[in-house]
Amino acid sequence: MSPILLEWAALPAAVGLSAVAARWLAERGTLLDHPNARSLHQVAVPRSGGLAVLFGLVVTLFLCWLAGLSPQQLPWVAGALLPVAAVSLLDDLGEVSRRLRFAVHVGAGLLLAAGGLLWSSLGLPGADWPLPAPLAWLLTVLYVVWMINLYNFMDGMDGFAGGMALFGFGALAVLGWQGGDPVFALVAACVAAAAGGFLFSNFPPARIFLGDLGSSSLGLLAAALSLWGAATGLFPLWVAWLAFSPFIVDATWTLARRLVRGERIWEAHRSHHYQRLVLVGWGHRKTVLRGYVLMAAAAACAVAAPGLPLHEQWLVLLAWAAIYALIHVRVRLAEGQSHPEEVH
Repeated sequence: MSPILLEWAALPAAVGLSAVAARWLAERGTLLDHPNARSLHQVAVPRSGGLAVLFGLVVTLFLCWLAGLSPQQLPWVAGALLPVAAVSLLDDLGEVSRRLRFAVHVGAGLLLAAGGLLWSSLGLPGADWPLPAPLAWLLTVLYVVWMINLYNFMDGMDGFAGGMALFGFGALAVLGWQGGDPVFALVAACVAAAAGGFLFSNFPPARIFLGDLGSSSLGLLAAALSLWGAATGLFPLWVAWLAFSPFIVDATWTLARRLVRGERIWEAHRSHHYQRLVLVGWGHRKTVLRGYVLMAAAAACAVAAPGLPLHEQWLVLLAWAAIYALIHVRVRLAEGQSHPEEVH
């Protein structure tokens, strides 16, 4: 068996280790997440699931490293992940100031940029123009900070963030394999596998949550691997955005909407599309299953997009813009049917 096949054989370990760790942590009941103004759950649930995901991921990648896996980008990704995971774990254990969290997130973006994982070109179909170095560094840092935080914002429903990781990183793995880089594909697949193992305990009704540690780490990894793939020419950056668009669009739209309304964006809320659907009676299971269909479709289009002619790539983007507009309308209609006096 070739070395790369031996490394791929470690993937079931990521699923198993993450699943076992999540079950064990759920049974211990530590780091309880008590319901608050943002919550959709009614009882306290452990929020230590990020430890399970990172355990499955780190052990699997360590096994791959022992087998000879050593991409030059991986130390930079690990170096950025470590402080983000550490400050997020501290936040799960207690209260960490927003300034400290922001500083760590900015530092992670700067570290990735220093390692060559830069948003170095516009990255749109037919418009892959190089960016000036200062602008590339600025956009990279902003992108990393936003991906970390938006993943945290979107982690508010059973099985949702784990499912996005499964489909999003799964798409990056396929793109890496198609692009002729099995090492990148393996790293992305390890993240997807660890998330998949966690879902055994997180699918509705969830027995454990990701917590800030899990959601922030997955957001950092989504940013890092999308920059890695774009920097090495495996796919344009917009393709990675499409793969994670169910999260990117909802979080960005909701933030913009709250800014326009003059709301305090740092305060807890339940105004994301998925939260609004749960609140009008869809429930966790129905909403997350519909979300999985959306994620799978976005991932499939992301995998197919690089091989399409230029005009068809733009058609894909326009089609998805229309899909997300229709989803927004559908959520509004659902709210109108449930609470017509509250729709505005």
